[in-house]
Amino acid sequence: MPADLVLIDGESGEGRLSIFDDGLLRGDGCFEAIRSYDGRPFALDEHYRRLTASAAALGIPVPAATDLGDWIERVAAAGGDCIVRVVLTRGGTVPGHASPSKCVVMSHAIQSASHELSLLPVSAPWHPAGRPWELSGVKTISYAPNQASSRLARQRGYDDALLLSDSGTILEGPTFSFAWVVDGVLETAGLDLGILDSITRRLMVADSAILGIEVVEGRFDLSRLDLASEAMAISTVKQVAPVARVGDRTFAAGDVTATLNLAITKRAGSGQAQTSAPQLTTGR
Repeated sequence: MPADLVLIDGESGEGRLSIFDDGLLRGDGCFEAIRSYDGRPFALDEHYRRLTASAAALGIPVPAATDLGDWIERVAAAGGDCIVRVVLTRGGTVPGHASPSKCVVMSHAIQSASHELSLLPVSAPWHPAGRPWELSGVKTISYAPNQASSRLARQRGYDDALLLSDSGTILEGPTFSFAWVVDGVLETAGLDLGILDSITRRLMVADSAILGIEVVEGRFDLSRLDLASEAMAISTVKQVAPVARVGDRTFAAGDVTATLNLAITKRAGSGQAQTSAPQLTTGR
């Protein structure tokens, strides 16, 4: 069985993170989740760049790329097929318990869904949803509202939630991006709504261009799904997973979802993580 390895500032061993750290007390920090295939971290450069951007928005230092890359590779090698999490904390700011920021690198098992997902539409008043905000799109560890929406969905018999703006605009899942297919066109919420700039979403868009699938991003009301033939959840853990139901709307397991998931899988197998994507069409 793969070994769990926890590194704190590059040193092994658990229990050396202060209980007075603001990451614990206030959720003040940022993170990345990197998929490891057979002990090899995928899209490491892309994840490092996004982590650096998140940390800059929060004013938290980031370890040197060479150091952090080494720590991630060590944890991935120990974990095999796993998720490697990198967490940057603020450090301690409680009077009398000041401490520097910390970098935690750890792994955990992948819990991919073995079935098509069902999603409950949930209003997300905490989401920027296009409103100006300095942390829009930042991958912070302050996930309590998102986690609450997931719990609500499960309590009502769904696998997870689909977050909506107060006016009903489709945003994203609590831990994943969301897309759907209308008349052969792949549609998804635009980054200008403040959704996370998902690396797997970037790969999906790039692969769509290669495969000749048109992609449109923009602002779509939930009613847009009335016209959709397929829907999908996109993330490091899920890759491109079929969604069978959103509220009362149902969708078939379609060829576009399967084709894009296969393309992501092939990229992972080859280690190819180029995510440069063509200019997306807006509106519609």
